[in-house]
Amino acid sequence: MLPLTQLIVTQGVRAVQVMLMVLYSLPDMITFALPAASLMSVVLAFLRLSADSEIIALKSCGISLYQMLPPVVVLSFSGLLITALLGIYAVPWGTKSFKDLIFQIAESKADLGIRERIFYEPFDDVIFYVNSFSARERLMKDVFVVDRRDHEVVNTIIAQEGRIFSQPDEKLIILHFTKGTIFMVGKDLDSARTIKFNTYDLTIGLKDIMDALASRKKKPKEMSFSELNKRLKKVQKGEEKYNEVMIQLLEKFSIPLAVFLMGIIGAPLGAQMGSRGRSTGIGVSLLVFLIYYMCLAGARGICETGTISPAIGVWIPNVFLLISCIFLLWRSGKGDSFSFFSKSFS
Repeated sequence: MLPLTQLIVTQGVRAVQVMLMVLYSLPDMITFALPAASLMSVVLAFLRLSADSEIIALKSCGISLYQMLPPVVVLSFSGLLITALLGIYAVPWGTKSFKDLIFQIAESKADLGIRERIFYEPFDDVIFYVNSFSARERLMKDVFVVDRRDHEVVNTIIAQEGRIFSQPDEKLIILHFTKGTIFMVGKDLDSARTIKFNTYDLTIGLKDIMDALASRKKKPKEMSFSELNKRLKKVQKGEEKYNEVMIQLLEKFSIPLAVFLMGIIGAPLGAQMGSRGRSTGIGVSLLVFLIYYMCLAGARGICETGTISPAIGVWIPNVFLLISCIFLLWRSGKGDSFSFFSKSFS
């Protein structure tokens, strides 16, 4: 949300564009939140049953916790399907559409924002002055540009003409100058060069528009399932790019499975917490989710470096959830209470 706020405050983005940005961000946000939501919903449901002594009543009628699980399994499986559909279709669409919208804003800003005989800064560290501009031909005349994006050198460009071109596929804006001079001065002022040119292209990418979205090619998160498979065939196994693509591909299955396991864990967890209140249930649910998320982030890191194969590392958080699920169901099936709850929340 911080890059989004930056665009609203500094770039003057319209309300409709802000709404579109939120819409494109929703699939990723929902996918992130679904494991916690799945766990929390089941925990709170069983916590309420336990608080009203309905679980005791059900058990007195000969209904065990295992017989209460079918509705939980249906709910958890629904969450699995929703997460899988979001991960395979909606998240790549949302991420790509978000970047496309940012590029469209930058492109219109570079074109429509040009004012004759006024110094202005359409992009960070790029200052423009144009004597005359034809919006129809996208032609600038008598152009003065100061480019401070390089941390070592300041480039000052003076050209007779300049044109604006865009490459939406690569998320690039190209400023094509003709017949001019470049003055290159070191930031410490100890070196200087002068270069005359007939043609010169100044490239503006998403990195110059918004650092958090820096990419001129599709990132794995923007790729569909088929695109990820194609990229895997083109990248050599063991390389960092291969690991990134493989992680993204496998997470389309591992995260939905995590949503399913989180829902199943919620049943014995909520049943054992008794009448300790909704806030306690939410707190414990968030704690379990936090441990899962730390495992997920750690697994991503070690898989990207190649320390562990993504085919193994991606499933580590799910192994944690599976072991927790089996243990909690086993203890609840035996009718044992957890001393952790009895001591900590009494």
